[in-house]
Amino acid sequence: MTVGINAPGRARVPVRNLRTDRWWLPPLLTNLGLATFVIYATGRSFMGKWYWVNDYHYLTPFYSPCISESCVAGSSHFGQWIGELPGWIPMGFLALPFLLGFRLTCYYYRKAYYRSVWQSPLACAVAEPRVEYSGETKFPLILQNLHRYFFYVAGLVALVNTYDAIVAFHSPDGGFGMGLGNVILLINVVMLWAYTLSCHSCRHIAGGRLKHFSAHPIRYKLWTVVSKLNVRHMQLAWITLGTLMLTDLYVMLVASGAISDLRFV
Repeated sequence: MTVGINAPGRARVPVRNLRTDRWWLPPLLTNLGLATFVIYATGRSFMGKWYWVNDYHYLTPFYSPCISESCVAGSSHFGQWIGELPGWIPMGFLALPFLLGFRLTCYYYRKAYYRSVWQSPLACAVAEPRVEYSGETKFPLILQNLHRYFFYVAGLVALVNTYDAIVAFHSPDGGFGMGLGNVILLINVVMLWAYTLSCHSCRHIAGGRLKHFSAHPIRYKLWTVVSKLNVRHMQLAWITLGTLMLTDLYVMLVASGAISDLRFV
């Protein structure tokens, strides 16, 4: 049976859409935003330098945890478990695939790239180029159901990033120190936690499958907190892309000597 826009009973409209507003602008901006992050993050992940500031212990999140012998001295907060890596493997290989999986399977990002990249559909009342849709019941989209498991790993990575941010309170003489880099690292970690905990899977873990909230007051409280964050899940998804790039860019500029860290203590 013909489905989609050609299904029996659907109105036959001779043009793709009848909209006169700039309906194409939101998907265009989404594509540009996602492409900017993907290009920047890919380039930096494989650059292999300017990711660690030894004087202040700044480590970019794109290279954390750094666990190979390819990592510069001091940047391996959790030891060096494996030998030298070839250039085609990024030093943050342990976390990056799971973080990518977490973002790709995120409910908001699915909406974003389904509509903008796959054009399914581009906008309300705008026909999509394909006439069939099987949902997320077949390969490869059935893999979207792994989102909850990616969430667990993303939580562990957020803990690692938190440790990195704490270790960064360091001065060249070995004592306590604080600079602009610490502020940027902390803001990034706070935003990453907010995005991670606002995840729909986290909300379901906190309060899902409960018949009576009154019988589970602690889980109900957690559910209400996560629900408040969940309302901002879209905004947090974009904010964290920005804070990740800003944090990495700042660490890169300081590590390369292009700028000096603004020190407060």
